[in-house]
Amino acid sequence: MNIKKSILLRIRLAFLVMALVAFAAILRMWNLQNSKRWQEKFTQRDIRFRKIPAQRGNIYAADGSLLATSLPYYKLAIDPTSPSDNDLKNNLDTLSKLLSVYFNENKPAFYKREILAARKAKKKFLYLSNRRVDYQTKLMMSDWPLFNIAQKKKGKKKQIAIFEPEFQRFKPFGILAARTLGYVSEQVGVGLEYTFNKALGGKDGQALFQRIAGGRWVPYNNVSYIDPTDGYDIHTTLDINIQDVAQEALYEAVMKNKADFGCVIVMDVNTGEIKAMANLGRNEDSTYTENYNYAIGDKGSTDPGSVFKLASMMALLEDKAVKITDNIDTEDGSKDFYGVRLNDVKSGGFGTITVQRMFEVSSSIGIAKLVNDRFKHNPMKFIEYLQKFGLNTPLDFQMAGEAKPYIKTPQDPTWSVTSLPWMAIGYETRISPLQMLAFYNAVANNGKMVQPIIVKAIKKADEDIQRFETIILKEKICSDTTAQILKMLLEGVVERGTARSVRNNLYKIAGKTSTSQKFRNGKYVKAYHTSFAGFFPSEKPKYSCIVVIDNPRGQNQYGGDVAAPVFRRVADKLFHQDAELQRALNLGGLPSNNFVVTHTPAYAPMLKKSYEAWGISVQSQEIDTEFAEATLNADANSVSLQKKDIKKGYMPNLKGFSLRDALFILENRGVKVRVEGQGKVYYQSVKAGRGIAIGDKVLLKLK
Repeated sequence: MNIKKSILLRIRLAFLVMALVAFAAILRMWNLQNSKRWQEKFTQRDIRFRKIPAQRGNIYAADGSLLATSLPYYKLAIDPTSPSDNDLKNNLDTLSKLLSVYFNENKPAFYKREILAARKAKKKFLYLSNRRVDYQTKLMMSDWPLFNIAQKKKGKKKQIAIFEPEFQRFKPFGILAARTLGYVSEQVGVGLEYTFNKALGGKDGQALFQRIAGGRWVPYNNVSYIDPTDGYDIHTTLDINIQDVAQEALYEAVMKNKADFGCVIVMDVNTGEIKAMANLGRNEDSTYTENYNYAIGDKGSTDPGSVFKLASMMALLEDKAVKITDNIDTEDGSKDFYGVRLNDVKSGGFGTITVQRMFEVSSSIGIAKLVNDRFKHNPMKFIEYLQKFGLNTPLDFQMAGEAKPYIKTPQDPTWSVTSLPWMAIGYETRISPLQMLAFYNAVANNGKMVQPIIVKAIKKADEDIQRFETIILKEKICSDTTAQILKMLLEGVVERGTARSVRNNLYKIAGKTSTSQKFRNGKYVKAYHTSFAGFFPSEKPKYSCIVVIDNPRGQNQYGGDVAAPVFRRVADKLFHQDAELQRALNLGGLPSNNFVVTHTPAYAPMLKKSYEAWGISVQSQEIDTEFAEATLNADANSVSLQKKDIKKGYMPNLKGFSLRDALFILENRGVKVRVEGQGKVYYQSVKAGRGIAIGDKVLLKLK
């Protein structure tokens, strides 16, 4: 009995000891797994999984032109331990020579020595150059001696050459729309690249990487375990041709006027599609680059100035407070509003004029008096009109960075008795160029306000992932009658008012100039924010556009002289390249009866080519001179070209010529030309028919 008890006790003790040992082992394992020290050791292991970046999607223009894409580049490395001794012996010399010739960095002996030394040290990874190669070069190098030998180890195929991939963003059109396209870096960025980063970025994959000397991680065995999912493509509404002319015209304007910044936006009236968005800011070295999106951002959001007078007129007309045939006394060009002096641009003022004329000449006194007299006892009613017009509500634009508009109310602590008359002329508010353009676009669209759109679709190849259609923000911001009156007023600004420099005989422009003083250190200073907003052709509006030139320092400082010419240049380009628009205005294809247009003299071959591009047949006699005039006859649906004789040795009649054609004629004859103004030639200092010789000087005046 005692023996049995003794044996049983020993067995129990043995089991207890084993249980304690097992518990101690488990406890030790738990400690090791949860030890910070060992966790750090684990992260320093030589092999681990790391992400493989997905290939970023492309960005396209409306016509399919590639605006941004990702191109693969590779850094070349080798696994020196992978090839057999025999393969290394037979191919290393040739490979070293090829590396030396291609990279032109070291002699063949250097590459041979480095590869052999790494092989002896059993290093599995060795960079052969810091230079990156493109995909075609990668394919070529893959066929080089030694690199074209695939090794099999433990049943797995292993490459000797290792091409470490890296995608680089490439913009085929360079700086064109660079800020609108934008960039993204570590989740920080701007423009379309940043706004649509999730769609463009795709989904990263995963692969096995190995840590090498120096702490760098490199692909292990070149094997991918989870393939990345490439990003989707973005299809924009941008027209690369319109973007090009807008950016070029803007660049010349900001350079000429030494402005702080400028922007141009072109939009389709019916759909709200952005056709061009150009931004240029001045750098410290006086160069200009797309360094900020002034079209939508806070830096471009400022007192809009006189372009805001359209909203004031809309409020007055909707409130039935005024008729455009009424008279308004603009006084002597200066008026006191509650102790603060307001001056018109014209010294001595405009006197008593009609409301229509007041708008055409942009009398600040006139519009301020009308708004103040009507709404001074209930200023909130005026504000409510502005809110109805959508001027206080963000557009919810597709791109990140949209500035929030600011319309002051009587509840604002900065509100004063002068706020109402000053707001009437575009001060004490903050509105971005895009927001103001959307308002003008609504007038062109008979009161319908559409949301500006710059991305039409997100696609995977030809498959639509998401489409973006036109959104109507407000079905009617004003009555049809008010919209028609405002269109007429805007036409008058161009035909008879402050924007006469942009009028032409082929189509009509409706728009408004603006020159507002800048507010600095608590007061308005003699620095200006100029702009021109409008649409064309005003008979059947197709495009709306706004041009902003901030703080011009040149001889001209008014919107009609600085911003309006940029608008005209963009409008002319669109008009002349749009055959459908030409036909809509009966300038080709469907001309109305008794409609005749005479084209100003121009270079004959280019003139003929232009009309043929519009689908208009050209009838002409043999033209043996460089220049011709064209007459479009409605009944024949064609144009006739007539000779424009330019005799050598005699001064030609250049009236009506463009500056480019006039310079072509005179400078080819050795005449030195001085130019004043912009537009078409209307004066020449040497009369037509007089003899001219090399070295003669001629003054041309344009308007």
